[in-house]
Amino acid sequence: MSVLDTVADRLVVPGYSKWGYRLRKGSWSALEPGALNGARAVVTGAGSGIGKATALGLARLGAEVVLAVRDERKGEAARAEIVAAVPEAVVQIGLCDVSSPESVRRFAAEIDRLDVLVHNAGVLPQERKVTAEGHELTFATHVLGPLLLTDLLRPLLAASDDPRVVFVSSGGMYTQRLRGDDPEYREGTYRGATAYARTKRMQVALVPLLAERYAADGIAVHGMHPGWADTPGVAGSLPGFHKLTGAFLRTSEEGADTIVWLAATSPAPRTGQFWHDRRERPTHLLPTTGEKPEDVVAFWQYCTSAAGVLP
Repeated sequence: MSVLDTVADRLVVPGYSKWGYRLRKGSWSALEPGALNGARAVVTGAGSGIGKATALGLARLGAEVVLAVRDERKGEAARAEIVAAVPEAVVQIGLCDVSSPESVRRFAAEIDRLDVLVHNAGVLPQERKVTAEGHELTFATHVLGPLLLTDLLRPLLAASDDPRVVFVSSGGMYTQRLRGDDPEYREGTYRGATAYARTKRMQVALVPLLAERYAADGIAVHGMHPGWADTPGVAGSLPGFHKLTGAFLRTSEEGADTIVWLAATSPAPRTGQFWHDRRERPTHLLPTTGEKPEDVVAFWQYCTSAAGVLP
């Protein structure tokens, strides 16, 4: 299975599709029922798609879940679905626009206990947009906001017996190198899909940096990609891709499986790694995407300054 798994992963289509998931799941052990009893989890972008599926999976394992959403109505609808599926679930809604530092700070101030933090919120604008603070929107949503939110919640995570942070990246990040020289995508012709993939690469670069930053607090930091899942975000932002790959796509629940596993499996997976379908994966597949130390330094310095986080 290990060799077949690796081959499927490198060939992309077999590994990222529903077939890759179904090929692999037969060798997995079920998560312990009640594995997250007493734990509290925050899931950003939990109003639909993989975020909602993640929240449902965590609730099924006993976690109290906070749905961090921009749209309260979508949050209420997601909450109703989760409670209908898991009547005993404790599900709360918190308003949080991850691209807005003010909204992130306000949301973080409302959280008083935390064990699991899942960074799932995502955007894919077709044209370059900037936030009120002047940051490119995908960069603000995928990188600056999660960095700020994690740092604000660090004391609560450090107080947990088994704290875990999960960044939901994308397989598209394999096509991009870390752009420490142009993180805001100011140079060249802007393409939404490229901006998305670049910032997903940045999330993967953040994982080992934050794992080291929080090591003394015992906070595990993980990165993962869910494969190709049939979500409202994919259908709305990438209609051509969705039409072409529709027969191959995973369900949201299949895409969310590794997120839930990273949050709940015992013993805890190794911190600072990148995962897909419950297995560590390489962070680079192309020789052109390799990172130089100076790229990482420049990226980290820019991010901490832009997010208002001490380096």
